[in-house]
Amino acid sequence: MADDKKKLTTNFGKPVEDDQNTVTAGSTGPALIQDIHLLEKLAHFDRERIPERVVHAKGAGAHGYFEVTEDVTKYTKAKFLSKVGKRTDLFIRFSTVGGEKGSADAERDPRGFAIKFYTEDGNYDLVGNNTPVFFIRDPLKFPDFIHTQKRNPGTNLKDADMFWDFLSLTPESIHQVTVLFSDRGTPKTFRHMNGYSSHTFKWYNNKGKYFWVQYHFKTEQGIQNLTRDEATRLKGEDPDHATRDLYDAIERGEFPSWKLEMQIMTPEQAAKYRFDPFDITKVWFHGDVAPITIGRMVLNRNSANYFAEVEQAAFSPANFVPGIAASPDKLLQGRLFSYHDTHRHRLGPNYHLIPVNRPKAATVDNYQRDGSMQVDGNFGGSPNYYPNSFGGPQPNPDASDPAFGVSGEVARQPYAHPNDDFFQAGELYRRVMTDSDRDHLIGNITTHLCNAQKRIQLRQAAIFYKADAEYGHRIAEGLRLDIKEVERLAAMSQEERTKATAQ
Repeated sequence: MADDKKKLTTNFGKPVEDDQNTVTAGSTGPALIQDIHLLEKLAHFDRERIPERVVHAKGAGAHGYFEVTEDVTKYTKAKFLSKVGKRTDLFIRFSTVGGEKGSADAERDPRGFAIKFYTEDGNYDLVGNNTPVFFIRDPLKFPDFIHTQKRNPGTNLKDADMFWDFLSLTPESIHQVTVLFSDRGTPKTFRHMNGYSSHTFKWYNNKGKYFWVQYHFKTEQGIQNLTRDEATRLKGEDPDHATRDLYDAIERGEFPSWKLEMQIMTPEQAAKYRFDPFDITKVWFHGDVAPITIGRMVLNRNSANYFAEVEQAAFSPANFVPGIAASPDKLLQGRLFSYHDTHRHRLGPNYHLIPVNRPKAATVDNYQRDGSMQVDGNFGGSPNYYPNSFGGPQPNPDASDPAFGVSGEVARQPYAHPNDDFFQAGELYRRVMTDSDRDHLIGNITTHLCNAQKRIQLRQAAIFYKADAEYGHRIAEGLRLDIKEVERLAAMSQEERTKATAQ
């Protein structure tokens, strides 16, 4: 019977005779360097933690499929969207943004919503969040923003001054701040939240006609959020509650699902739209651009190994397929570089060979060679340069996306668009939120902002006031600030307000 058991071996297949006792000179030691099994085991253990993601470090994932339910071939030639009823395998990773890998699932934070579609034209990654907007619209601000959400470099503690100082000096953040400090900032589980592309993308059809689009994955489990008190309790009682919930639901056969709604604009409509359609701090009002349902996503299989799949999964908004392309959104343009770059640092130059990241329905053939962890044969003896006359892969002109015009002077220049940063946040407060939502929002903000210096509180309260007078008044009252001073600051320009509240 013993022969039927699995045999323990080294990484190179040598049988291991004893996994409890180190080779020593005498029973008490010292240990001998000839114990190859010990050295291999310790050396691997020393290296079994790869660098943590800079953002989105804490996450959960699952496998599933996407099914097309509406004909969209007049909008896009993407093959995985080419026929009603067509299914495409996918892998999804949910995450919090700012916390470390061991942080709690119930933290107040946006949630990452990253999907990898394994299409016949290669992998298509849609890397979004559970919110339709974001804090900033210029990639140059992103490292600074993330630093303020992390730990103080002196104390190594979360710092309300850092958090609110940056936001109060960056008024474009007001829309996302309002979303984040509503109960939507603490979703009950990953199953009970929506997912959004946030960015605008380009779809184009077989005739070369293109459209601007935004994605909305609407949960079929229904939206459920945690109150501030519920989130605080869960952070102590079960910091992994959402990770556990997703895994257990799939194991029970209660497969989470989302319907995909698209907002679609023609270039002509986008040129006349009252808001900048490429500004990630803004939404397209549904009354202006009605969403249409085009598909459904279902998650039906857990990962067999968390590290191999969820931890090593690498998504990039630069992974497009024919029929889908980027928009001129500045923040998106920065992400097109940064995601691949961080994966090369974290996982290595050949991270695309890791099984969860490899295309499943498409063949890869190019001239990238060598590098650490090159494990797929390295294209054998085929040429590693282009052009060549030895039958190497050729570019396909049909894969290009339609051109669109850009203009303007080349310079570092501030965002210039006639729409302000406050109107949509005010509309969210005034028209979308219920009285209960507004009560929770004010409580969530004041219990966090009260930890910042008073001058920062005043500056931030003035920004809330600019979005909506009642909004600003209630924040000021909750923080016991001078409302007249808040109103005075709100009437200033951002530059004046910054000087007036300088340390």
